[in-house]
Formats: sequence, C-alpha cells, structure tokens
Amino acid sequence: MTAYAIGLLEDLQFGPDIVSYLQRIDATLAPYGGEFLVHGTRPELREGSFGGDCVVIAFPSMEQARAWYDSDAYAPLIPLRTQHSRSTVFLLEGVKELPYRAAGLLDKLGVAA
Repeated sequence: MTAYAIGLLEDLQFGPDIVSYLQRIDATLAPYGGEFLVHGTRPELREGSFGGDCVVIAFPSMEQARAWYDSDAYAPLIPLRTQHSRSTVFLLEGVKELPYRAAGLLDKLGVAA
C-alpha cells in the first residue's frame, strides 16, 4: 500500500544548508522508491491557518517510507532542514484500494451505516 511522507515547512531560511539539502535529498529517496508528488508548494487554504510550504513524497509502502526516514543517507540531511525552518514531518499510509469510499470507514469501525 502506498505511503506518504508529508512535510509542512514554515519560516524557511534559504541559504547554503538548504541548497545542500535540496541537492542531496533525491539520492536518498531512490533506494526506497520515493518520489516527490508535491514540493515547495504553498497551499490554497480553505480552513485553519498555515503559512508555509508543503512537501509530499510517495513510497511503495510504509516500510519503505520508514526505512528512508531512518536511513544513514537521510539522517545527516535532517539538521540542514530543521536548523533553518520550523517543520512538521509525518508518515502515513494511503488507502488500500481505489476507488475508496469514505463510508467504508464505518464498516472498519463497526458502525452501522
């Protein structure tokens, strides 16, 4: 099942460390099948507040996403980003089958539709 690494970055201070991060991250993704779906895009907000950039990276599985984030290749890049931005990063699994119907969650939760 596809998994995603989501990054929400605010107050990015663009400089040499961020340049290095951007130059090096692609090579860390390749062994884990990671591909950018969204990179450095400002959302069009409809609810809530967020004033930064979004990143979405797809992986073939949650195991691959975890292995990438925890890898020796990616570890040295994390401080390059975290020391120059406020960031929230999380991993999440996608839905198992497409098309997905939201009401399917009711079955999973044991709630009568």
